[in-house]
Amino acid sequence: MKKKVVVGMSGGVDSSVAAYLLKEEGYEVIGVTLKHLGDEDSENTNTKTCCSLDDIYDAKMACFKLEIPHYVVDAVEPFKKEIIDYFIGEYSKGITPSPCVVCDEKIKIKKLAETADKLGADYISTGHYCDASYSQELGSHLLKLSKNSAKDQTYMLYRIGEKVLKRMLFPLENLEKSRVREIAKEAGISVHDKKDSQGICFAPEGYKELLKKVLGEKIKPGNFITRDGHILGQHEGYQLYTIGQRRGLGINLSKVYFITGIDSDKNEIILGDFEELMKKEVELTDTIFLADIEKLEKIKLFGRPRFSSTGLPGRLKKIDGRIFFIYDEENAKNSPGQHLVIYYKDLVVGGGKIIF
Repeated sequence: MKKKVVVGMSGGVDSSVAAYLLKEEGYEVIGVTLKHLGDEDSENTNTKTCCSLDDIYDAKMACFKLEIPHYVVDAVEPFKKEIIDYFIGEYSKGITPSPCVVCDEKIKIKKLAETADKLGADYISTGHYCDASYSQELGSHLLKLSKNSAKDQTYMLYRIGEKVLKRMLFPLENLEKSRVREIAKEAGISVHDKKDSQGICFAPEGYKELLKKVLGEKIKPGNFITRDGHILGQHEGYQLYTIGQRRGLGINLSKVYFITGIDSDKNEIILGDFEELMKKEVELTDTIFLADIEKLEKIKLFGRPRFSSTGLPGRLKKIDGRIFFIYDEENAKNSPGQHLVIYYKDLVVGGGKIIF
């Protein structure tokens, strides 16, 4: 007899097929959808974002088709505190946040694990494209890159602790997206052709509009300056910009400039050359590692400083309790507030938030 598994159902094709495949394998499957937006916020979202009222309905219909129970779990308050308030707070400091990474750790997977415990389920599952396995070499249960590298989502889940990771099942680990849609269509699941969610679920009109709405008069014009203090023009408010940005500055200059620094106290944005973005090493804070750091310091690693990165070789170094990632070569892909996820071969060993 296969055991009971709770599947996080977003209303999309991936999680619906994950539930279908697990049921086909003989598991007792329970669908769970997290409601993390208030009714007013949810009604204002569009179909390209996740977990609106329409998405909850789609998840319920998928579970009905699969003849499995479906529960909706209220996560509105913790989502506002842990994700939306964090998101606003980071931009208010001139830092670029990673809301989806934090949400997977503090809301989605956490709530699924809690619900699994309440329902007496042995396993937790999602529609993520990744895998997990035990590494004899590192002595830990670790996330593993999906064979479908184009859809791999290990970056987003790197903060899951080993205790929860041991309970997770990833039915889509080796599937191509086109095959997932085919399976959904063959199974009669209505969302087989539903578009993938895009953007930030709580900011369907874009992060700038949300910041303007929430921060209001706290967003004030200020100066674009060079590193030596020369004024180049005016910006709309430092909260609306990110380090590394080149486009959308709103000023005409004789050369191409990049945002190389943000001073939230002075409401100033520093512009400079691309070379000023190059970093040989970055410090990590709020770290999580599922393998022994002393062991990791001795082996070749790869760091992904953003979701879109394929990974850059380097090494880990711990100095007086502080953790650094030192790249083999300088690169311009690092931004404070983003997460650097560290890999050994095809395994996720840990990571943390980038600070300069």
